[in-house]
Amino acid sequence: MSTTTTVTVTGMTCGHCVSSVREEVGKISGVTRVDVDLQTGRVDISSDGPIQLAAVADAVDEAGYQLAS
Repeated sequence: MSTTTTVTVTGMTCGHCVSSVREEVGKISGVTRVDVDLQTGRVDISSDGPIQLAAVADAVDEAGYQLAS
């Protein structure tokens, strides 16, 4: 069952930021696609099943950014 999770990431300012977030979130087990909108900070994550928000937060932190609260 495919699911989509949407989060907002703060602090991204350029294409490199987008690439970093996409790469780190894409490493989460089960993630099949990551779409990042630089203007809004919106990150749509497609996966094979539910993913833990904590895993997403850790991946975003690893990329050097934070989830919006």
